[in-house]
Amino acid sequence: MQNTFDARVIAAFGRHLRVRDAQGREHAARPFGRRLNVVCGDEVRCQFDPRHGEVHVVAVHPRRTALYRSNLRGEPEVVVANPTLLLVVLAPVPEPDLFMVDRYIAAAVSDDIAVRLVVNKCDLGIAPELRAELDAYARIGYSSIECSARTGFGIDALLDACARATAVLVGQSGVGKSSLVRCLVPDAEVETGELVRGVEGRHTTTVSRMYDLPHGGELIDSPGVRDFAPAIDELEPRNLGFVDVARFAPACRFHDCVHVREPGCAVRAAAESGELHRRRYDSYLRMRRLYQELAEARGPAWRPRRSSSKPSS
Repeated sequence: MQNTFDARVIAAFGRHLRVRDAQGREHAARPFGRRLNVVCGDEVRCQFDPRHGEVHVVAVHPRRTALYRSNLRGEPEVVVANPTLLLVVLAPVPEPDLFMVDRYIAAAVSDDIAVRLVVNKCDLGIAPELRAELDAYARIGYSSIECSARTGFGIDALLDACARATAVLVGQSGVGKSSLVRCLVPDAEVETGELVRGVEGRHTTTVSRMYDLPHGGELIDSPGVRDFAPAIDELEPRNLGFVDVARFAPACRFHDCVHVREPGCAVRAAAESGELHRRRYDSYLRMRRLYQELAEARGPAWRPRRSSSKPSS
């Protein structure tokens, strides 16, 4: 084995990594130093330590894209690196948390990651209210793929959507993400709530894992979550990653309008007239409050990123 080589991180759980080198060989590895933050999808520089017989990740190459979240202190944390497609999974059961869906979409928009919605368990039937929301998402550019991990319906369409992409599967707990992974990658041997045994003999939940897909492309699975907040450092401060808000914002009276109570706000007027979907506007207001809470958690020294001169897309 070469002492130094480049590789890609295909699994990350705690401080334990699995990397794949250019020849397709896989190695157990760990970051060298506590300050090195490595996640699934990262392209990294590795060194083999012959004395201890282990591989160290010594550097992370620049990320082209990343999915970021905020921690409780409002600080950004990278979830996965270099994705090109975010697949947000929802289902008729449990009741969809559309605010969480909107927050995932905002995080993707902030880093130019494409978005598709995946409606699992469609064999249970899609209520008219959920159908109306899916139609509203489609009108602003977020189409959905309906599928069923139980029956296999729609799995081929999902595979086709992932071809030539590095896709990330996200969503609230209970929507059947692990079941979808078993359908998409039959050899993955993924189990619901899968645990991996760490080198110390402890069981730790897999943070994320990358799989090669049979139609081409790659899939990164990440655990279901109870909550998700996008990193405020990454969000465009005037529209917070809401492309429908960005569409109407240029007509606001004030350039720094945040579309809450300002006079002459074209966004609020669009919501009142029905041009802007009312639930999405309400979701934007919730995001605005969350943004402010996380900004306060960062302290008075924190500053938002500079506003882009063009709308989010």
